[in-house]
Amino acid sequence: MLVALALAAPAAAQQLESFDPDQAYDAPQASDASGSIDGDLMVSEAQPPAVDSQASSSFEQDFGGVTADPAQQTPEAVDSEVAPATADMGATYGEDDLIGAAEGVFGKGAEGLARMIEDLLEKQGKPNAYIVGREAGGAFIVGARYGSGTLHHKIEGEKKVYWTGPSIGFDAGANAANTFVLVYNLYDTEDLYKRFPAGEGQAYFIGGLHASYLRWGDVVLIPIRMGAGIRLGVNAGYMKFSKKQRWLPF
Repeated sequence: MLVALALAAPAAAQQLESFDPDQAYDAPQASDASGSIDGDLMVSEAQPPAVDSQASSSFEQDFGGVTADPAQQTPEAVDSEVAPATADMGATYGEDDLIGAAEGVFGKGAEGLARMIEDLLEKQGKPNAYIVGREAGGAFIVGARYGSGTLHHKIEGEKKVYWTGPSIGFDAGANAANTFVLVYNLYDTEDLYKRFPAGEGQAYFIGGLHASYLRWGDVVLIPIRMGAGIRLGVNAGYMKFSKKQRWLPF
């Protein structure tokens, strides 16, 4: 029996592997796939989140360049800013328009007409309306004037108007006259239907034409007349405008 054990001992020794604790401690840790218990306790290093380049470019496209450079404004934007100023400049009648309209009243080439209008525009500026019409009246100490015509307004267009008024002063003769009236500061045509006091010094003659001044508030009227009669002296009265014809001059 002892002999049998002695023979079996070398065979068993061949099946045993030597175990070195130091080598086991220094050996690399087994991965999770090897089933090592330490694999469950290992903490992986945190990785920085990936940057989405498409999202960044989308943000720049949506919000980039919100503040526009004033020097790079479109022509449409610039035009809209200056439109009010352009509209104001175009709200008056020019010299050529007024001379043409006056020639339609007094006849083309009427003596002194162009010069009178040029002088009035130089002194008073450009009007934003004018009236073309005809009036009739007679006066000896106390008289009356009746007229009708068309108001041409730069903004509101054309309107039929009538006017009446007394003529009190040292006058002689009858008067039937075509009338052309320059109208200033009439921003609302309703402001025309007032009583306009007049101090008519009819000594301002140019080639048979004469001009006078009427005023109510800021609205100024300058009637230019040429007629068959002759009127002398200084009139003190008014002109009252209406939308319908009136027979009472007062």
